[in-house]
Amino acid sequence: MSRSRNLALASAVLSVLAAPAFAEGLGLGRPALPEEIVAWDVAVLPDGTGLPEGSGDVLTGEEVFAEKCAVCHGEFAEGLDSWPVLAGGAGSLTDRRPVKTIGSYWPYLSTVFDYVHRSMPFGQAQTVTVDETYAITAFLLYSNGLVEDDFTLSKENFTEITLPNVDGFYPDDRAETEYPMFSTAPCMADCLDAPPQVTKRAIELNVTPEDPDGKPAGTLPPIMLTAAEAPGAPVAEAPAEEGAAENAADAEGSQANPALIAAGEKVFRKCAACHKVGEGARNITGPMLNGIVGRVAGTVDGYKYSKPMAEAGAGGMVWDAAELAAYLADPKGFLPGNKMSFVGLKSAEDRTAVIAYLGALGG
Repeated sequence: MSRSRNLALASAVLSVLAAPAFAEGLGLGRPALPEEIVAWDVAVLPDGTGLPEGSGDVLTGEEVFAEKCAVCHGEFAEGLDSWPVLAGGAGSLTDRRPVKTIGSYWPYLSTVFDYVHRSMPFGQAQTVTVDETYAITAFLLYSNGLVEDDFTLSKENFTEITLPNVDGFYPDDRAETEYPMFSTAPCMADCLDAPPQVTKRAIELNVTPEDPDGKPAGTLPPIMLTAAEAPGAPVAEAPAEEGAAENAADAEGSQANPALIAAGEKVFRKCAACHKVGEGARNITGPMLNGIVGRVAGTVDGYKYSKPMAEAGAGGMVWDAAELAAYLADPKGFLPGNKMSFVGLKSAEDRTAVIAYLGALGG
């Protein structure tokens, strides 16, 4: 009998012998018990379905967030390195580079709770208790200016919270509106009315590598440059040298050291998630800070201040360099009950530098 015939016969025998076993099942496992299903089903839906009993307040959430979340997301949810920012970004979704956060982009609070409880912290999923999850969620609401600092989140009031972008999503209709545009025969020749021309370069995003002489690698000929890239166009100031703040002049006044201002601009990145400055600056989680140096506290138009901050301004407090330095060192200690969730700038040099930067912005 040939080898191939032996193999065919063996295969047929095995199939016959195995058929009854497969037909009756392998006899492995058992139906899940109701208690087991409940234990695994931790999903929380927008209407509150699946929310566990519990509660957590903003101040507790600030402590838990600092312990378990800040290493990636920053002390006040501003995001560190490649980890996402969780606060701010209000009104930025139509910008060229939108800031997508819980306050600006996420449509449902249940998504925040569900994700934190199910998946965070990174590498230690499901180690956050139910009450801690409520507290963290409350702190993130506060960081986005959606609740006050005395707020407590619970199963009972959870569905009363509506995020700003709840109506910002719509059904995906690309199958009807876009797919037909890409199903026709592609153009393979003479598709443009005019020759293509480069008008933008990666240098604008500060990701273009540089040659040893400091010029962008592969610089295009002048004829291809936009006005902003042409020779003589303004360029961003270089970062301040190490220790520049120590030798700079006092932050108050218009004659502050340019190196100190540059150092302050770098420090201000810790503040930019909640505060905007410069042309077109607007109130988001915190008030815009144009003209802050020398301004009466709590007086930016259109921003809802905490009661302590509003009372301080009514009492005549002015943000001079000394007051700003004391506030930035310990925001909560300087003015208890104010809305600032940032723990403060512990370095005196950083405080001096950022005040000089804010002072240079003017009104």
